[in-house]
Amino acid sequence: MSKAIEIIRAEHRALAAVLSALQSYVDGLVDGTYETDFELLGAMIQYITELPDRVHHPKEDDYLFAALRQRSPEAEAIIDELQDEHRLGYGKWEALNQALVHYRGAGPSGLGAFQQAVKAYFEFEWQHISKEETRIVPLARTALLPEDWARIDAAFSSNDNPWEGEAGKYRQLFTRIVNLAPPPIGVGQGGRA
Repeated sequence: MSKAIEIIRAEHRALAAVLSALQSYVDGLVDGTYETDFELLGAMIQYITELPDRVHHPKEDDYLFAALRQRSPEAEAIIDELQDEHRLGYGKWEALNQALVHYRGAGPSGLGAFQQAVKAYFEFEWQHISKEETRIVPLARTALLPEDWARIDAAFSSNDNPWEGEAGKYRQLFTRIVNLAPPPIGVGQGGRA
């Protein structure tokens, strides 16, 4: 398997883990299992919004999608769709941030709207990841040549991936989330109702 595909899948798994944790935590806020921890919510939102926009999507757009456009005309439509989603992502995470700001200001009455914003973001990212895994990766495996993979692998290998980049910024943020989140989401002590 290509090094780039391994990295893409690792980034997807890390993102999916935090997305799932966020949704579980917010569901627990709604049902009274947890108490609101705005530091934890902020860290989770930072992770799920920064990682794709700063680390993941630029490498896909500039290397994987660019090579696939050259080798596979049938990939055009799905690549256009995914790149549109990359551009739409900013508005989606901005809406999520605004929902958190509103929740912080409104208190418990803002929780329902925040839960809906989390659900919308979760569904958007989940279907996006699914398209990349089920449609782009198989196309890339069949259409790309060894020299394409060499360039793509080099780009992704130098990627500031979620575990090692920017002096471990995303690894540290992930660890912070795990340490803040209450069991069974994380290992933190706070946030239990």
